Amino acid sequence: MSSLRESFLRCLAQTSEAPIGLEIEGARGSWLYARDGRRYLDLIAGIGVNALGHGHPAVAAAIGEQAGRHLHVMVYGEYIIEAQVRLAERLGALLPPGLGRVYFTNSGAEAVEGALKAARKRTGRTGFVAFDGAYHGDTMAALALCGNPAFRAPFGPLVGPVTHLPYDDVGALVAIDERVAAVIVEPVQAEGGVRVPSPGFMRALRERAAQAGAILIFDEVLTGLGRTGKLFALEHWNVVPDLVVLAKALGGGMPLGAICGREEILETLARDPPLGHITTFGGHPVSCAAGLAALEMIVGERLPERAAKVGERLRKRLATLDARAVRAVRGLGLLVGIEFASAELARRFSAETIDRGVVLNWTLNADRVVRLAPPLTIAEQELEFALSVMNDALRAVLG
Repeated sequence: MSSLRESFLRCLAQTSEAPIGLEIEGARGSWLYARDGRRYLDLIAGIGVNALGHGHPAVAAAIGEQAGRHLHVMVYGEYIIEAQVRLAERLGALLPPGLGRVYFTNSGAEAVEGALKAARKRTGRTGFVAFDGAYHGDTMAALALCGNPAFRAPFGPLVGPVTHLPYDDVGALVAIDERVAAVIVEPVQAEGGVRVPSPGFMRALRERAAQAGAILIFDEVLTGLGRTGKLFALEHWNVVPDLVVLAKALGGGMPLGAICGREEILETLARDPPLGHITTFGGHPVSCAAGLAALEMIVGERLPERAAKVGERLRKRLATLDARAVRAVRGLGLLVGIEFASAELARRFSAETIDRGVVLNWTLNADRVVRLAPPLTIAEQELEFALSVMNDALRAVLG
């Protein structure tokens, strides 16, 4: 065992009993380079963070330029920081009209927390609605929204009341009533097994939330910034929520989240009392500079359109995997789920594929589903390599 691995296990608080444990020496494009000389094709892009792959020169240049100007200077929202302003301005121009007010955070979970606070303050109500299979982060309020009871149970009692409804069930939406401050939904459930809802569900959800006077929050932490074949997944459904939360790809590889939405909702955080929601490092200038550079590349290179085309071809190829093991392949753009016949098959397939040099991952709330979320820039030949490895891995697992 290497000294670095020993220190990793001894000094860092672990998040699982069996961490993957790759010792990463470097990363470029779609590839991770390990200390033992092996390289791994990254089909999860840091769980959707590295939309442009690793070490993109435009992002690296923006980081260097901003670091040369200044780093942190004051808690978020008090000084006028050019990188923050320019990124907020650009996001507002790209989001649907009415969603142009932006509050930057450190992460997606923090953005969810701020959105929930704003919803309660705006409506004067306490209840929330989330969906079975949902994942919105691991802070206490975000965890209360989690659609998997096994993750909630050890930490209760949690923030509430929270009602969990079946995902993609229009009939269940009648439970959204005048007690509900906000309804939060993922346009595509990622940790829930890459579940894509019907267009009718999203339209009915928008209508029901409006009827009940509840604020509708779209969690686009993973689906935003081109992942699903549109710049924002909400574009697939032609539905405009009241708030959108973003993170992951937003920072171009740096930590960054955001709440984007209607001014009359977000302005409640600035009064009665002032500083009603505040963050020291949210909207860090280096993160915002990196995020703006990444966003311009995603838009300028038309990467959402590329993700739609490449993702469709990828799903068709994955659908030819051995039917004894694979029950379904689904997704939008370059967010793809492979559903296996059992959780054990999914686990063994994942381990075998990683061992052969392709990194992918399972989903927290659907243990039979393996998720792919590669860089939007991944080359066709890299995907061919990945498909070959996955075929070989599955044959090895099936014997």
